[in-house]
Amino acid sequence: MTDNIYKALLPPTELRKKSGLKNPIKKLNVNNHIHTPYSFSSFSDMDEIFSLAVSEKINVLGINDFYVADGYNVFKEKAFHSGIFPMFNMEYIGLLNDEQSAGIRVNDPNNPGRTYLTGKAFKYPFRLNGRYEKMLEGVVNESQGQLKEMVDKTNIRFASVGLSITLSYDEIKERFAENLVRERHLARAIRMAVFESFSTNNDRMEAMKKMLNAEVGEQLLSNEAALENLIRSKLLKKGGTAFVEETESSFLPVPDLVKLILNAGGIPTYPVLLDDPAGNFTKFEEDWQKLYKRLISLGIYAIELIPGRNDKRILADFVRFFDDKGFVISFGTEHNTPDMQPLTVRCRNGEELGDVLQEVQYRGVCVLAAHQYLMAFGEKSYIGVNGVCRISEKSDFEKLGSLVLQEFFNIYK
Repeated sequence: MTDNIYKALLPPTELRKKSGLKNPIKKLNVNNHIHTPYSFSSFSDMDEIFSLAVSEKINVLGINDFYVADGYNVFKEKAFHSGIFPMFNMEYIGLLNDEQSAGIRVNDPNNPGRTYLTGKAFKYPFRLNGRYEKMLEGVVNESQGQLKEMVDKTNIRFASVGLSITLSYDEIKERFAENLVRERHLARAIRMAVFESFSTNNDRMEAMKKMLNAEVGEQLLSNEAALENLIRSKLLKKGGTAFVEETESSFLPVPDLVKLILNAGGIPTYPVLLDDPAGNFTKFEEDWQKLYKRLISLGIYAIELIPGRNDKRILADFVRFFDDKGFVISFGTEHNTPDMQPLTVRCRNGEELGDVLQEVQYRGVCVLAAHQYLMAFGEKSYIGVNGVCRISEKSDFEKLGSLVLQEFFNIYK
């Protein structure tokens, strides 16, 4: 069991003997969804992530990069060193073909059928068999091909407005990304290229105005996140001169993604948008009973939310509904934009989760921790590769996960 990262903990047979001890629900500070620089992140490096995590007293932290497990090793090492329990997750974008045909928006508010999906609590190290490995590689290669085309179209745009700036995919990858280059990396590279090519703010504003065909004032120029978002919306998104449409092969059907996640030992999880600031829901999510039935039909028994997007009352009602259905529920902050926010999970307008939501997320992370732990010891986990979920044993997994976390913190704190 050379791959067992929990070998310092008691094995399952011994740990379960402690199940008679009192294990009150603890108010752990949990964030099970952050992106790192291995896809795109608010953070410049892993050290910055864990410095903030330690300062905010985060207890459990989940890496959740798009398509890649490249950051898992360093994430694990820094988590153990910091006394933080690491969760190994990954995010994907797939398609629900029926919903796409019907024009139903799922959890991408702009593209019918487009569906974000995450795998939670993967076995460490991350491995796929040959078939699924090729499927994932194909999607990644498609995304990088699209980015290269966008770089080419960006250079054409520079030339068309008289700007002597040229970008290259390889340079963007070397300076701003790890192995995966995303649209946000390109936006950052464009902003930096303009700033490095012109020494005065007046010249920079004029260059941005030419390139984006939009006014860029001094205040916007000094706001890196807002400026990069403007670059994306005016240049890289649909309607922009550097936009490149994704091909159908850029997205796997959601049922295939579910199988891929299961193949690597993960728990297929649906990321919920829930309410937007105007109180609107996507068609897919507005009827919670229908949403529940659709997720079950896809073999999905877990959900996650980014509470900072949501009204606390709506979030609490929604979480209660799915908790009563036996779903595993977790929360995160994402950190997938240039904006830097705290790692501690809060609801919209900074409202604290409160005891009820804290308790639900604690039970959820206990199931996920037990799942990762049991796989490391080669034992039957919460959801097997066949997709069978041990939902009737969820409370046992919650108890075991509580013990796993306590044992971990006793050793690594």
